[in-house]
Amino acid sequence: MVYRLGAVGPAVKTLQEALAKLQLYLGPIDGNFGGGTERAVKAYQKKQRLTVDGIVGNETWDELAGDQEPPDSSWLEKPLSYRCLVLTGTFETNVPPPDCFAGITGDFDGQGISLGVCQWNIGQRSLQPLLLEMIQTYPAVSKNVFQDHYPEWLAWLKASQEEQMQWVIHLKNPKQNGINEPWQGLFKSLCRTEEFQKVQADTAQGLFRRGMSLCKKYGIRSERGAALMYDIVVQNGGIGKITDAQIIADCKKIDSGLSSDDQEVERLKIIANRRADAANPRWVEDVRKRKLCIALGEGIVHGRHYDLLGQYGIGFNPYSD
Repeated sequence: MVYRLGAVGPAVKTLQEALAKLQLYLGPIDGNFGGGTERAVKAYQKKQRLTVDGIVGNETWDELAGDQEPPDSSWLEKPLSYRCLVLTGTFETNVPPPDCFAGITGDFDGQGISLGVCQWNIGQRSLQPLLLEMIQTYPAVSKNVFQDHYPEWLAWLKASQEEQMQWVIHLKNPKQNGINEPWQGLFKSLCRTEEFQKVQADTAQGLFRRGMSLCKKYGIRSERGAALMYDIVVQNGGIGKITDAQIIADCKKIDSGLSSDDQEVERLKIIANRRADAANPRWVEDVRKRKLCIALGEGIVHGRHYDLLGQYGIGFNPYSD
């Protein structure tokens, strides 16, 4: 468990509330670990004669928040596939768990609505199967979410893809990266149900298996490596033949005198960089930061600090999922 500059979520709110009670933090209780929160943490650490680094690890958390458990940590006990899903979902939606399951964007990329932890979308027909699975498996929950709008939603699901896209474009909110109400709120409400989160997690298992196939292909053995391969499948669709050849050639040059752990890190860095180089030129460096963050176990992506072990329970031990 580590919280530092760039961290977000309910646990940060807990820290801000505790610091505010001590009159060390005067800013908004917004769950964003910014400069004001960092300054307050340092002030507290200095007062308590702790290491003054502005980073909230176990020691500072125990001193500051007492026996309170971080409110967003229960899913750390779940299987590796779920933790990888949550990590990639946070990258995809830019919001921490559990709200990453409710990420929604409008037609910013020509794909219509992008929804959920993996940003499944209408244009690629990746979202429709999840929504159909939801109404078939949990009809009562679906009707309860959409209420009077359920008939229109059902008709939309049964329409042609062309009609679905036209409906989505009509709903696009030009001032926000989302869609107009009431549909924005209705879709978010759907995503916050346990039932649709289960549909998302079950669907994502296929993506995880593809990631595991890549691990075996490149001799990756660590949880961190599994997370990297999973993220590559979700964000980039996999690894092409040219990139594959480049990765294999680069991996043959890794110093065999290095420890097995160091060799693993070098292999992950090669895969991260080669996959980034193959991305759309517009997004190359964005992809590189994200992939190297996973390969190295921590980093800053879109202004947010990620610590895979502390925040997602994804370490360097061999994966067994």
